[in-house]
Amino acid sequence: MAAGDVGELLVPYMPTIRVPKAGDRVYKTECSFSYDSPDSEGGLYVCMNTFLGFGREHVERHYRKTGQCVYMHLKRHMKEKVKGASGGTLPKRRNTKIFLDLESNGDLNNDDYEFEDEAKLVIFPDHFEIPLPNIEELPALVTIACDAVLSSKSPYRKQDPDSWEEELQVSKHANTLVQMDNGVRIPPSGWKCSKCDLRENLWLNLTDGSVLCGKWFFYGSGGNGHALEHYKEMGYPLAVKLGTITPDGADVYSFDEEEAVLDPHIAKHLAHFGIDMLQMHVTENGSRDNDIKPRVSEWEVIQESGMKLKPMYGPGYTGMKNLGNSCYVNTVLQAIFSIPEFQRAYVGNLPRIFDYSPLDPTQDFNTQMAKLGHGLLSGQYSKPPTKSDLIEQVMKEEHKPQHNGISPRMFKAFVSKGHPEFSSNRQQDAQEFLLHLIHLIERNPIGSENPTDVFRFLVEERTQCCQSRKVRYTERVDYLMQLPVAMEAAVNKDELIAYELKRREAETARRPLPELVRAKIPFSACLQAFSEPDNVEDFWSSALQAKSAGVKTSRFASFPEYLVVQIKKFTFGLDWIPKKLDVSIDMPDLLDISHLRATGLQPGEEELPDISPPIIIPDDPKDGMTNHFMEPPDIDESSVMQLAEMGFPLEACRKAVYYTGNMGAEVAFNWIIAHMEEPDFAEPLAIPGYGGATFPAAGGAAVVGLDNQPPEEMVAIITSMGFQRNIAFHALRATNNNLEHALDWIFSHPEPEEENETTSETMDLENHVNANILAESDPEGPRIKDGSGRYELFGFISHMGTSTMSGHYVCHLKKEGRWVIYNDLKVCASERPPRELGYIYFYRRIPS
Repeated sequence: MAAGDVGELLVPYMPTIRVPKAGDRVYKTECSFSYDSPDSEGGLYVCMNTFLGFGREHVERHYRKTGQCVYMHLKRHMKEKVKGASGGTLPKRRNTKIFLDLESNGDLNNDDYEFEDEAKLVIFPDHFEIPLPNIEELPALVTIACDAVLSSKSPYRKQDPDSWEEELQVSKHANTLVQMDNGVRIPPSGWKCSKCDLRENLWLNLTDGSVLCGKWFFYGSGGNGHALEHYKEMGYPLAVKLGTITPDGADVYSFDEEEAVLDPHIAKHLAHFGIDMLQMHVTENGSRDNDIKPRVSEWEVIQESGMKLKPMYGPGYTGMKNLGNSCYVNTVLQAIFSIPEFQRAYVGNLPRIFDYSPLDPTQDFNTQMAKLGHGLLSGQYSKPPTKSDLIEQVMKEEHKPQHNGISPRMFKAFVSKGHPEFSSNRQQDAQEFLLHLIHLIERNPIGSENPTDVFRFLVEERTQCCQSRKVRYTERVDYLMQLPVAMEAAVNKDELIAYELKRREAETARRPLPELVRAKIPFSACLQAFSEPDNVEDFWSSALQAKSAGVKTSRFASFPEYLVVQIKKFTFGLDWIPKKLDVSIDMPDLLDISHLRATGLQPGEEELPDISPPIIIPDDPKDGMTNHFMEPPDIDESSVMQLAEMGFPLEACRKAVYYTGNMGAEVAFNWIIAHMEEPDFAEPLAIPGYGGATFPAAGGAAVVGLDNQPPEEMVAIITSMGFQRNIAFHALRATNNNLEHALDWIFSHPEPEEENETTSETMDLENHVNANILAESDPEGPRIKDGSGRYELFGFISHMGTSTMSGHYVCHLKKEGRWVIYNDLKVCASERPPRELGYIYFYRRIPS
């Protein structure tokens, strides 16, 4: 075809061809709906308008949905190298035929194979092809666009402030951070938020050393956002998450930059508060971690090193590439997608999910879950070598490059977006990622059932005042059972003492360490420790109207269909050295916890009065030891309701009425107009001089129980927006009567009759349509799958290393009657599954 003919052919499509701008993500290495790539047989098609990538079986869907006709087809070919006269390969030289910026592959250095990249424009629906480069025939704009696509960097690199890449940047505050010389020293354990009693998701502010809780996550976990409130009040920008500090760094978040960041001076900043991060390089025996490995190290046992493991191929036996400390993601996803409910929800609904996917499927959770599930279960990316390949490998003693397994880069980048820990490239806790994934699934409903309901159960907590002997029963939702390690119950104490003596002697004499002896803990002892009462710190007895000693026991108010058991192996030693209990627990194949069934209030027990503790306000905000009781401020609730009915946030209305001295709704309205652009406009009322105490709305209780009645005024506000009364009750109860969170909850749980009314003309709104169309669950459903307390083990995740912030994760799953080990890309039949060394165990209920 002549040059003019090619130009004329492209004229009708010129308005749809774009040149990538700064910040555009060009997906030229991976399909949005599958794990096809230029390496795949059909290559990859890149849309010249949206720059999304599509495999051969998915590009037609995008063409039909968008009408976009011009795509760039990318293909990498592999062929044997030309042999020289002596029979060997020709001398190595730079391969100018490789121009695609694909993920590095060790096989590219294979001495017997070479690679060649091919690019061409394809015009749909006739599949007319124009080879590239083609400078003479193509219009200048098309040539520029093609060059820009081919030279574009990975979409996972940091390109602009709104990008969702994993690669962290150095904070602009790191070099100039001013730290207060206030004498604060942080202990290695026992932390809790200084503004509430939370003991998880805690952040250390690197300016003043305050320890505060992180942001509130969906379904009530995470925190109360006091760390963010502290930043808004004081302006101190950097905080580090407690529990993530290792010699290699820590998870640092910048409130000002609103993202996870790097702090090159983190060791100095932590040392200011008494945390010697550099000492963590040294283990408790004085040697550097992993310098000397005992002969029976957990690394060898868990990975079944030294054994000839048979590779497994086909559906359900697909490996996952380690992206660099991403094995915690791989193991959790392998376990999740071995459960039928998750397979049905995502892979079973795959055609429907893909058909209703938004314009940018890379930013849709359900699309990416369905894509990943199909990648693991289809067998498309786990094909055994052919007989001819095996013969060739034996005859030539060479390895032909294979492309088995999937790379979850797109999935990880999306699900970790905005998360200070998972968005980093550092190792993380698999248990925390499992809960994070559950929360994401909760927020993106699909189909008639929520697959995470199989983990969901009710816990009954019985709290008793030791002095009055009165009790209180409450219930809460949980997703896993945390089992303490009963070290005192070790059955080989004599061996442990002898080993410790030999180890110290060897260290003193600088001899090789003796063979490791692990503490052998009976599972029954761990189960007994779980069922024993725990002391309640800072317990306030409503019977005595004062602080008292209290104990709490936990029981199962319902048993889940699938029971997840976490062994609490991780703690902190002196000097902040992360410590892992290297123990062996005889985890049973068959588990019966029926005796842990909750019983409720028993005859003869007397309940604690339903009275909330008074609000404690320090005389001096800096002195928490001296305090007095203070009643909530007097606020004209009628003025608050008038303003709230106008559509303003309830907490903002309360502040407006308070700060204008209860002078009426009109004066308060003027205050709202003057302050509505402030970042803390909708935050709860915090009265200056009272230590940041917040005051609930009238009728709101400080402690929200299961039977707590939401304040009627909040219900009225939500129903005035057009939502049903029962939805308002559900939302407020699920969010502890927080109006803002309740509205978020409602929009995350759309009503069935509204599912087809959600339309959008922008890509941002389009990304939420999938959940609205697919959500059909009945909000009135109990969502508890109670049944027998008898279970069978079908999987476990093991951790190697001294801390969850380092080391490696491996997963073992029981499939088709035999155990299989999933070690990133390696999937093999297991010979000796190390059940006694696991970290997270998965049990399925045995039918009655």
